[in-house]
Amino acid sequence: MLSQKTTTTDIGFTHEDFAALLDKYDYHFSPGDIVAGTVFSLEPRGALIDIGAKTAAYIPIQEMSINRVDNPDEVLQSNETREFFILTDENEDGQLTLSIRRIEYMRAWERVRQLQTEDATVRSLVFATNRGGALVRIEGLRGFIPGSHISTRKPKEDLVGEELPLKFLEVDEDRNRLVLSHRRALVERKMNRLEVGEVVIGSVRGIKPYGAFIDIGGVSGLLHISEISHDHIDTPHSVFNVNDEVKVMIIDLDAERGRISLSTKQLEPEPGDMINNRDLVYDKAEEMAEKYREKMRAQQQQASTPEPDEPEYEVPEEEEELVAATEE
Repeated sequence: MLSQKTTTTDIGFTHEDFAALLDKYDYHFSPGDIVAGTVFSLEPRGALIDIGAKTAAYIPIQEMSINRVDNPDEVLQSNETREFFILTDENEDGQLTLSIRRIEYMRAWERVRQLQTEDATVRSLVFATNRGGALVRIEGLRGFIPGSHISTRKPKEDLVGEELPLKFLEVDEDRNRLVLSHRRALVERKMNRLEVGEVVIGSVRGIKPYGAFIDIGGVSGLLHISEISHDHIDTPHSVFNVNDEVKVMIIDLDAERGRISLSTKQLEPEPGDMINNRDLVYDKAEEMAEKYREKMRAQQQQASTPEPDEPEYEVPEEEEELVAATEE
């Protein structure tokens, strides 16, 4: 009887082998990467997220949103899958730290850059004020309105909780600067109803050495000292007082810079009337404004009229013969 001996070889699989296998097939995660992850455990001040790494990643509550979060379940739900930003390398326990706030932050800056490119008007509630101006939030980002760009008679403190229309002045993610203008938004809206050459009634809001600021329906225009009269004026204080009611003509609308330029000089029937006979200037304002508009229309028509083509020059026979002889 033939006997056959069978040899059995045991194959061992140690913890070191298993770790090596994981390392071989593990994905490499780096700070700055955006990865998909699934929530599998909510904790009082954070959450554990499965992103396919050897150890569950962790997101602290302060990284869950660009806005304030009191409880993780305000943002995340168990078994929810979404994008996460890898914030830091693995710690000593091999755990990565994640962020949602950073993704929202990057996309918010992208959005406000787009809004600035479109020159869009946005609306936002004032949530605080300081000596320099007012603070708002745009797409979750903190924005600042300088006091010089707040166009209201209210004290700044009374603006908290009020919604304002705003235009973008500066969008700089690198310096974390988001600066907005309430005045520009109001001027643009007002400009849509104003025209160059139009006479409007306003009141003197402030006087500077270089001119007077005139309030016309809630927005401010500048009556430069050179546009007050054809005669020389040493200072606007010699002509106006604060709160004076005045008739002025619009001579320029600069929507991009939020500026309205005004003139009373163009309304003077005779040079110096704004100093010597202001009532006459106001009485004749519409008549003088119409003359100004006619002058502007004539200049525009002249600028848009192409110059006549020069008649084609016919070369006399004797010149043709001279040219032919020269070429030979």
